[in-house]
Amino acid sequence: MTGPALRLHEAAVQFGARTLWSQVSFALQQGEFLAVLGPNGAGKSTFLKVLLGLQRLSSGTAEVLDRPVRRGSAEVGYIPQHHQLEPETPLRAKDVVGLGLEGHKYGIPWASRKARARVDELIEQVGAADYAHRPVGLLSGGEQQRLRAAQALAGDPALLLCDEPLHSLDLHHQRAITELIHAQSVHHGSAVVFVTHEINPVVRHVDRVLYFARGGHRIGTVAEVMRSEVLSELYQSPVEVIEHKGRLVVMSEHAEGDHHHA
Repeated sequence: MTGPALRLHEAAVQFGARTLWSQVSFALQQGEFLAVLGPNGAGKSTFLKVLLGLQRLSSGTAEVLDRPVRRGSAEVGYIPQHHQLEPETPLRAKDVVGLGLEGHKYGIPWASRKARARVDELIEQVGAADYAHRPVGLLSGGEQQRLRAAQALAGDPALLLCDEPLHSLDLHHQRAITELIHAQSVHHGSAVVFVTHEINPVVRHVDRVLYFARGGHRIGTVAEVMRSEVLSELYQSPVEVIEHKGRLVVMSEHAEGDHHHA
């Protein structure tokens, strides 16, 4: 791949008379880490659905890996929002990770020695070795979320889409998953789109921020976007951004749906 990992031009999504967001135009380069922020209902998860080919644009264009968006690309990894699997799910923890290696094909997707070694490596990296052989449906939400992260990375994706990947994780495992995703970006050149309510666990890895609110958006570096005047304009009401001991605190009664807000 020679071009950007993804490119949008004047992209918009509307539901009836409501415009979720519009005029979104930017390119995400290989190896770039983009954090997507905003209050509940602003369109963060819808943005990922567009890139996954699950939501059509109302206008504009979107390309992923030099091609128009399409469903089911093996070059795109996806960590979904947490949802608890049924207790009777007939898979072991390591089977879930193995599905990330050509899980879209028939047969056993990770029978080779190299594939098994990759699965074992990822299970160790996400801290899942102690329950690798347990039925996945009997694991906690946090344990299942670690497996989803490992599964998404197993196929060495060129583009990694993450929808609240740190949900249900304690601080230790938040750091472990964040470092693993960052390493994928740095060492493998994967572009990362990281939807989150809480920027602080990833702020030192972020190259740019895409912030959705009230039908508008801003995109730029953390220093360019996470500023009082920028967010006040976006929310159309006073917002104060404070940096305290390396953490960003955003204070506004109108932005209280964000977990990174005070």
